[in-house]
Formats: sequence, C-alpha cells, structure tokens
Amino acid sequence: MSIQNVNSFVAGQWIAADDNARNVYSAVTGELIARAGNSTLDIDAMLDYGRTVGGPALRALTFHDRAKMIKALATHLDQHKQSLYDISFATGATQKDHLIDIDGGVGTLFVFASKGRREMPDSHVYLDGELEQLSRNGTFQGQHICTSIQGVAVHINAFNFPVWGMLEKLAPTLLAGVPAIVKPATATCYVTERCVQILLDSGVLPDGALQLISGGVGNLLGKLNSQDVVSFTGSAQTASALRSDPHLINNSVRFIAEQDSLNASMLGLDATVGTPEFDLFVKEVIREMTTKAGQKCTAIRRIFVPESQIDAMIEVLKSRLANTIVGDPQAEETTMGALVSNDQKRDVLEKASMLAVDAERVFGNPDNFNVDGVDASKGAFLPPMLFHCATPDTAVNVHDVEAFGPIATVMPYRDTNHAIGLLNRGQGSLVASVITHDADIARDVAMEAAAFHGRLYFNNRDSMKESTGHGSPLPHMVHGGPGRAGGGEEMGGVRGVMHYMQRTAIQGSPDILSKISQKWVPGARTIKRAEHPFTRTFHELELGETLTTDLRKISMNEIEQFAHFTGDTFYAHMDDAAAKRNPFFPGRVAHGYLLLSFAAGMFVQPDEGPVLANTGLDNLRFMKPVQAGDSIRVQISVKQKTPRNQDYGEVRWDVSLTNQDEQLVATYDLLTMNAFKRALTHV
Repeated sequence: MSIQNVNSFVAGQWIAADDNARNVYSAVTGELIARAGNSTLDIDAMLDYGRTVGGPALRALTFHDRAKMIKALATHLDQHKQSLYDISFATGATQKDHLIDIDGGVGTLFVFASKGRREMPDSHVYLDGELEQLSRNGTFQGQHICTSIQGVAVHINAFNFPVWGMLEKLAPTLLAGVPAIVKPATATCYVTERCVQILLDSGVLPDGALQLISGGVGNLLGKLNSQDVVSFTGSAQTASALRSDPHLINNSVRFIAEQDSLNASMLGLDATVGTPEFDLFVKEVIREMTTKAGQKCTAIRRIFVPESQIDAMIEVLKSRLANTIVGDPQAEETTMGALVSNDQKRDVLEKASMLAVDAERVFGNPDNFNVDGVDASKGAFLPPMLFHCATPDTAVNVHDVEAFGPIATVMPYRDTNHAIGLLNRGQGSLVASVITHDADIARDVAMEAAAFHGRLYFNNRDSMKESTGHGSPLPHMVHGGPGRAGGGEEMGGVRGVMHYMQRTAIQGSPDILSKISQKWVPGARTIKRAEHPFTRTFHELELGETLTTDLRKISMNEIEQFAHFTGDTFYAHMDDAAAKRNPFFPGRVAHGYLLLSFAAGMFVQPDEGPVLANTGLDNLRFMKPVQAGDSIRVQISVKQKTPRNQDYGEVRWDVSLTNQDEQLVATYDLLTMNAFKRALTHV
C-alpha cells in the first residue's frame, strides 16, 4: 500500500513531510501508512502570518459575522464527512466512534455558531456584566468589556479525537476573532489534515485564520508572547512540562490544559437490583469502557457501588462485557475496535499491571481473547478488562493510575459520605456521574464533590431517555476539571470564547461608554426626531434615538377598574388602611402592571409598520409607588440593535417611567422585532 505524506499548512502554503518525518502506523494492521513532520517549518512566518494577516481579518468581523462563518464551515464539513469516515478506520475507531468524533465536531461548530448569533452582539466588543455607577450623578461610569487578543492560539490536541478535538477548540477561538495554529497528535494527524483541507477548501475562512503543523512544533512555544494562548489536551506529564516552560512563564503566555483524569461513576444507595437506575448504571459503564476502546478523556475509570450490590454488579458487568465483539472496526458487527497504536497498547498493559497491585482482574484476559476479521497479533487490540478492588480505602494505584484504554475498576462503598470521599480521591477529574433517583443523595454529592470535578452528571429514570451520557462533553457546558484534570475549562458556550479574549475595565462618561460598547448608556446623548421611532426600520434607527411622552394622570377609578378587570385586588391597591400599614406604601397605590399598560399606550405607534412584534421585557424594576392623582411620563430610547435573520432584527429599548416630580417610578428593557427596509415593500 502507498504511504501517505501528511502535510502542514504554513503561511498559506502546504508543506510536505521531509526526511525527518515521523512514521505513522495503522492501529488495525500495524503497517506503516503515513509519514508526518518537517523539521524546517518556518515558525516565524507562521506566527507573523497569523498575527498580521489572520488576526486583523478576523477582528474586522463582528461576532455575528464570525458566527455565520462558523456555521458555513459546519455545513461544508457536514457535506464532506464521508472522506473523514473512510480514513478514520485506520485509527482503530468504529463507525459509531466516528459519529462521536466527526459528527460531534460538526455539531460543536453548529452550537457555537448559534450561540454567537443568540448570545453575543453584532459588534466587536463583548460586555461582561452590567454598568457600574462610579459617581453620584452618573457622569462617570464603568463597564467591563472583552476584546480579541492580538496574537495566535496554539492548539495542541490529543490522538483520540482528531476531528472533534480540533473543532471544540477552533470554534470558540474563531468566534473570539483569534487565528489558530493547530498541532494534532502525530498518531492520527492524517485525519486532522484531511479535516483542515476540507475547511480550507470551503473558501469561508480568511487567510491566516487556520494553520496546521503535522509532526513536531519545533521552537514554536519559545516564540510566543503575552497576546498568545496555548490550549493543550493530553497527558499530565506533557502538560506539566509545557506549563513549566520558562519562556511561557516569563512571558505570561496563557495556558489552558485538559489532561489525565480518573473519572468515576457512583451508583446511589437507592439504586438496587431491579430498579431502572441499576440497569442504567450498567449501560453507562459498558458504553464508557468500550466506546473508542476506552480512549476517552471522560471515560469511567473508577466504579463505586454500594457494598450490598457489589457482587451483583460485578456479575452483570461481566455478562455484558462478554457480549463485546472486538475486531475489524469497519465490520458492522464490531462493537469495539483497536487502540490507536501498539505503543498505546503497551502503555495500557503496563498501567493494567499497576492496577493489579490493588485489584483483581475479574474479566478480560489480554493474552487470550477473540478478535474478529483481522490479525490480532499485528493490530493494537485489547479486550475490555474489569478489575475489582475490595479495599478502596487503602488502595493507591486505583486512585492514581489511569490506564487509557478499555479498563475500569469496580469498588464497594458503605454510605454516601464514604462514596464522596472515594470520588474525591482522584484529586480532580473531568466528570463524575451519579446514578440515583434520590435528590438528597444528588445534593450531598454536589455539595461535597463538585469542587473536585469539572462536571457532575446525574441521571435516573426521569432523564435517561434524553440524557447525553456520562462521557459526552457538550459545547454548551464547560469541559475541564480541577487538579490532575488540568485546571482548565474548554467549550462552555460563551465562557469558552472568553479564553481567547481580554477583559478590560473601561471608565468614562456615558457618551464614551456608549460609543465603545455600541450600547446606549443612560445619561448619554439622545437623538430626538419629528417622526415616531416605531415608524423607522431596523437599520434607520440610531442608538440613543428617544421619544418622550406627555404626562398622564392616574385616577382612583382607573386603579379600581384595573383591579376588577384583571382580578388583582391585592390589598395595597384596594384597602387604604392596610396599605399604610405596609412599610413600602403611603396608602392605596396603582398596580405596577397598570403603569406598564399605560406606558405602552403612551409610546406605541398603532399603525402597521416596521415594528413586527413585542417579544418581551427584561430587568423590570418598580422604584417608587404611584398614587391616584400622580402623573407619569415615559422616555423610550434605542439601547441596542441585534440582527436576527435576513428580514428583521431585535431592538432593545431603554424605558423609564417618571412621575410629575421627575422621580424614577419604573425602568425596564423592552424588546421588539423590527423589520429591515427591504422587508417592508408592502407597507
């Protein structure tokens, strides 16, 4: 068979492997299938290209522009994923494994694209938190903003997910407006190379936004500065070496790590044999031991079961594991393929021998097992192996050694507090799962174990049909963990984007803050026009455009009519003596929602026009009661504009109600959907 040359993509050019390239072998046959690496890559050119070409091009785009770009990448990749399936079998992965890696990666892109459009503004600055009032009269205020760092993101990825592992870092990086240099693990870099080719062929990415190093990184890390970031996934040993690099430390280079993790799963005391939770627990354990041949950073390594259930659990797990079909990953009947390489197989066996110091192997003999369809002596195949540690309190290795393969250890616990202590013995993990129908058990675990785990996954009969599984990191939630898990957080929606941005406190006048944030700040200048703002299209409206109404007097008759019409006869509106006994009211007062209703009638323009719908209000506060005889005035200002599709966008209006003495009565944000001009040809 021909040997593939795995290329790098450097400063806009594909660079072939050279004579110093590393060999890459098939996980299934053990044959040499590829060579990757070039010792003469121009690292300076890569960094300069990312910083001076890719960075400015990405930063020129708004968050919404970047989100659309990511969606286009996802759509294009989804249409070309078959070629990724085809070459990924050589990594030892089955078709079901491909769905996690490849389809999961595409799905991650789609989620970040959606969050970018829904949760981030159509501008270049992300606002972190609310305005801070720094002066008595509001002429000096503060706001935290986040802007794109002006360096590159170096992504160093693990071998087990050559597509998802890249895309789960790339999506938030691009959304942040930062170019990426991707360095995949050499063992599976040929899959990542093909994925990068597909992404670049889409024509969607600006020049310099994405570069690829296949093989070694040379002196790349020694050339980074404080505007750059390193995001690493892999072993704790490698992470420690990188994290302690003097150049990274001295130059304050950001470092994010997701590393070794002794993830655990706990069966609740309530989940006895015959309950849905017991069966669900078994299903989760088997899936996590065999998917990707156990080569998942989130796979279950430690299994905690009540003492009374331990024997039954071991027997059921052994029975289910016996149904595992190890073999050719391309065969439909295969349920577990090979490890990524024979080197990885040797490492797993070495770690298994260390586990055997504390535990007895009760299932799976690596010297005697069936492999279907291929020569087991050449490929990196192992059977699933289950260990039993009867004394988890005195054991050491089971809480300290991770065999990164189809291996897990089952252990008994006495009570929930004992189980929590054992969960935390891992000294920090990506995920711990608890299968229980008892909410009190769940709360106890959350209170005492959350500090040791990046994610707590609770599941039971109520959620099992829709749950995503112990080992499934989701782009909506953070993926990372404390302690030995690395201390980092990836994904997590917009939280993940913030790793590639700088938080800065800005201080100044309302006009200055409005201009920087592209969000009108109360106290900033207003724009008054002859025409009503509701007659102006989305694009015609300007930030600060304001309508101020005349005063309207509130009568006792209106308060009583509103009370009887709505059924809201709360005593503060109907009983003067009772209202006066309340420390918040001087006597009978108008309903807050009466004031909102009147306010709408005072500022709404009733004719058909650009305002398509009122979609809600945010941040409603009633500041001062209004009594019969008082008057109210409304001021409504364009606060923020966010496009939603090709026809309309969301306008956020700042609404304030004041009384006849110019005292603030109520304030809120009104949300409307306003048409673009081209959508109004019929009006």
